[in-house]
Amino acid sequence: MRFLPEGIRRLVYQDDSRDPRRALGDKHAVVVCVCAQKGGVGKTTTAVNVASGLSLIHERRVLLIDADAQGHVLSSLHGEIPDPATNDSLSEVLLARKRDVCEIVLPTRIEHMYVTPSDKQLSETESVLAGRIGKEFLLRSAIKIARTQYDFIVVDCPPAIGNLTLNALVASDWAIIPCDMSVLSLEGVDDMVSTIETVNERLSHSLKIMGLLSTRVDKRNVRVNAAIEEGLQSRYGALVFNTSILVATSLAQANLAGVPIFRHDPASRGAENYRDLVGEILSRVQPQA
Repeated sequence: MRFLPEGIRRLVYQDDSRDPRRALGDKHAVVVCVCAQKGGVGKTTTAVNVASGLSLIHERRVLLIDADAQGHVLSSLHGEIPDPATNDSLSEVLLARKRDVCEIVLPTRIEHMYVTPSDKQLSETESVLAGRIGKEFLLRSAIKIARTQYDFIVVDCPPAIGNLTLNALVASDWAIIPCDMSVLSLEGVDDMVSTIETVNERLSHSLKIMGLLSTRVDKRNVRVNAAIEEGLQSRYGALVFNTSILVATSLAQANLAGVPIFRHDPASRGAENYRDLVGEILSRVQPQA
């Protein structure tokens, strides 16, 4: 398709306008991936609450893509999905059985917010992708139409650096890297930053790090917190978000209820933290949008 003259490409896309899921819109989505090499750092919780905060608080039209075979996005939002039953999956898009992510999205009870279905086959799909030419660019191609229909696309990556994470990095404009208060997580941040630099250099990409996010911060662990925060600041300085996500029972309860923190307990510390984070994200994106 990209080898056709622009006018012909436009006509081909317009032929799809009979299907509203595949019609070109007038938006220019900002694509943000939430990525971490280490699991258990609040990656999915961050993706879910950033996406829902953009929709609920700032009335942005948002698509949340679950690129993790564990399917924790839908687990965290099961109370907001009216009809999660579907045969569609991200694997079908990545394996070219469907053309664009727009064809598989599910609506939520949150106005302006949509998600992709949980896909337990993504682990197998990742292995299949290893033999594909241009395997790192498949998700980027699969969101071309979606970019014109949403203000933000948030991608929840797997907790590893594999083909699916590489696809998410290449498809994204910005990366958010969560880091809990542990040495292993800090080392994982270094590895992820190195991967992003390699992707940009070798694949001629321009992915920007939006910020390093301190998560699961327990204020009682003063010494450990200080050591990890000092490590983040000394390595990354202004890239570290001003907002930290504190340990909060309300966040675990919201996940269990299958709703974002803003629905579960909007006055809680967890809601306050993620509200501040979403505001910080917008302040970092908008000057360059």
